[in-house]
Amino acid sequence: MSEDDKPRGERAVKAKLPNAKNIRSPEFTPHGISGGSRSRGPRPSGKTAAQAKRQRRVTIALVAVAVLAIAGGTTYYATRPGPVITATGALGQAPKVTIPKDLVPAGKLSVDTEIKGTGEKIANGDTAMVKFAFYQWSKGTDEKADESTNKKLESSWERPAGQQVVTLTVGNSGVKGLDKGLVGQTPGSRLILRVPPAEGFGQQGSQLGLAANDWVVFVVDVLANYAKNAEASGTEKKLDDEDLPKVEAGEAGKGPKVTIPKVDPPSKMQVKTLIEGTGPVTTKDDTAVVNYKGLIWRDGKQFDSSWEKGQPATFPLNSTEGMTGFFKGLQGQKVGSRVLLVLPPKDGYGKEGNPQAGIKGTDHAVFVVDILGTMPK
Repeated sequence: MSEDDKPRGERAVKAKLPNAKNIRSPEFTPHGISGGSRSRGPRPSGKTAAQAKRQRRVTIALVAVAVLAIAGGTTYYATRPGPVITATGALGQAPKVTIPKDLVPAGKLSVDTEIKGTGEKIANGDTAMVKFAFYQWSKGTDEKADESTNKKLESSWERPAGQQVVTLTVGNSGVKGLDKGLVGQTPGSRLILRVPPAEGFGQQGSQLGLAANDWVVFVVDVLANYAKNAEASGTEKKLDDEDLPKVEAGEAGKGPKVTIPKVDPPSKMQVKTLIEGTGPVTTKDDTAVVNYKGLIWRDGKQFDSSWEKGQPATFPLNSTEGMTGFFKGLQGQKVGSRVLLVLPPKDGYGKEGNPQAGIKGTDHAVFVVDILGTMPK
């Protein structure tokens, strides 16, 4: 028995190789031998050396561009900006608000400025005139934990004309996150605030349909702002009538000092400009933003003061109710002016007076009014 026929565990698999003599040259060419063919190797290129060199450079450049493109695409994918909340459109007009589903509420209070305004920065205690909308913003649950949902809860833009602008005292708006977000901003700005539950509506949130863990997204257009103790600014106009109240600078935060003379009040309504501002002239269709104080001529007692309340007041100048003389007296005045008004009963509180304020039906009312601005439309 030959060695190949002896058992060695597994039976060997035998392969029958073809005899090289039976294979024609085109089918089989031993390594390194031409097999008798007359091939002379690669044919010479028709390009000159310069052309070949230029082609190599172009090829290298294309490869480099491809590598950079791939690298750039990878870098962009890794550093591409994440989803953001947007509010597009002109300031003061109802914006188009987009809150992406793949943006999930997290972190701390944030404020993004979509439109940057100018002017004095808002401080705590200031009065801001704003238009706004706010949205319930909730985290997803279970299999949708990486998504969010949102729902518009309120929009001042959807209120009737004349009621869309809201006056709020910064620091006392009722929403801690809104107050914090407004401080340091400037009039003419559009802001997007993402307010966490701890700085939202608090216990009142449930009345709006907010759950304990819901965030609130505010979109706020800041149209105007007035400092807590703002006063008139302009050219002083001297008043030399000893039969009218004397108005002087007063204590900080309390407005001007008013001294009423010991004479009978004038029988007719008096309107005197003490400081002439440089702003636009008010009309009967305006709502004036003012600081003021009111006194009774009879005893010089002060019965009202917006300065001491810490917030300017607003009055529609076309009003026909209450003190008609007050509203008429502020028409045609320049913004920034200080105006002295002396109102007989028919132009003031009427024959009934105002017993709660100590004003009798025969009393003349005295007002010093600083016109800070007009309510934005």
